[in-house]
Amino acid sequence: MMEGEKKYVTAEELKRHNKPGDLWISIQGKVYDVSEWAKQHPGGEVPILNLAGQDVTDAFIAYHPGTAWQYLDKFFTGYHLKDFEVSEVSRDYRKLANEFSKLGLFEKKGHVAFFSITSVVVMFLVVLYGVLRCTSVWAHLGSAMLLGLLWMQSAYVGHDSGHYQVMSSRGYNKMAQLLSGNCLTGISIAWWKWTHNAHHLACNSLDHDPDLQHIPVFAVSSSFFGSITSVFYGRTLKFDPLARFLVSYQHWTFYPVLIGGRINLYLQTFLLLFSKREVPDRALNILGTLVFWTWFPLLVSCLPNWPERVMFLLASFAVTSLQHLQFCLNHFAANVYIGPPNGNNWFEKQTGGTIDIACSTWMDWFFGGLQFQLEHHLFPRLPRCHLRKISPTVKELCKKHNLPYRSLSFWEANKWTIRTLRTAAMQARDLTNPVAQNLLWEAVNTHG
Repeated sequence: MMEGEKKYVTAEELKRHNKPGDLWISIQGKVYDVSEWAKQHPGGEVPILNLAGQDVTDAFIAYHPGTAWQYLDKFFTGYHLKDFEVSEVSRDYRKLANEFSKLGLFEKKGHVAFFSITSVVVMFLVVLYGVLRCTSVWAHLGSAMLLGLLWMQSAYVGHDSGHYQVMSSRGYNKMAQLLSGNCLTGISIAWWKWTHNAHHLACNSLDHDPDLQHIPVFAVSSSFFGSITSVFYGRTLKFDPLARFLVSYQHWTFYPVLIGGRINLYLQTFLLLFSKREVPDRALNILGTLVFWTWFPLLVSCLPNWPERVMFLLASFAVTSLQHLQFCLNHFAANVYIGPPNGNNWFEKQTGGTIDIACSTWMDWFFGGLQFQLEHHLFPRLPRCHLRKISPTVKELCKKHNLPYRSLSFWEANKWTIRTLRTAAMQARDLTNPVAQNLLWEAVNTHG
């Protein structure tokens, strides 16, 4: 359609270009064809597939505060989006992002990376000394707990380096990712990027966000009882009798399962790295993961007997499960929805799907800055040293537009999460009737 010298497409016409091989997006009213480039996207193809056929200005601003704008022209179709409008909340969000950029906050990274990496190195040396040089079972237990903290801090380094460049060059940044992720934790940075980018853009979408798709073990919503299809994994999340049984007790099994949850992350890493899916730096990721599976079993084998080895595994897994718990607290009790993310209310979806954890400044190291989950979701490329500073500003913006800003204590966040899990568990029990007049089932489920 022509209007003056410009060519226009309607929002409905743009929506039709949302399938692999035909991917159009709009940024600030200009329409771009990213069909061929999607697979080369540094953040993976999934974010583009999820947002294709929409205006994605807010998401683009969140992830590309730097020089990415200059590369858009080569994808311009010549079309503009007809009746392009910007909501008041998006206008304020973009203004805020621009102010942060002018202040240089995206480039000022402080010394967080240095202190984090230093703490990881020191903890690793202490763990080695405790296992190899000490004979006390208490020293071995302390080493295991310290290893759990080491894994947590390594994950934060990998997380930060995945969102923005924490080192002086891209090469060193990639090295930091592989060392802190694959080599030290055994969890592939490639797997993390694949799932984490999808999580950010489709925050708390039951069928698009992989961080909520834990069937058959957990279900945060009764919507999972309809065996919905995971767009991310491309398969049905089947709610079968086993899932019904497990979900019925999920508010009791939640914490114990988290202790062994790391095993699932190892499994997911292997499934991705040895799949037919295109994986960036596959060889490096496999090599880094093999480094972990060399030093970690050797370290455990140096303990004097099997009881201590089992104790070492359980203690280290239990400590690092606190990090898995934190991630659950940030989202499990927040708002959920079904369907793809909507670029037109991207800001609103982030506020609805996240929960902050209030804590003192001395706990920032422990939480890795991710207790400011909403701030991180709104500005994922902002170094974590600034998240506490911008928190009051984000809170005011939410208040202005009558959007939720939930900041709970650690205890309150746990209560909200367990309440959410229990609600879904009770609903699962109502739906479950495996055998008519099964008195044992009734007796077990009467008091919940």
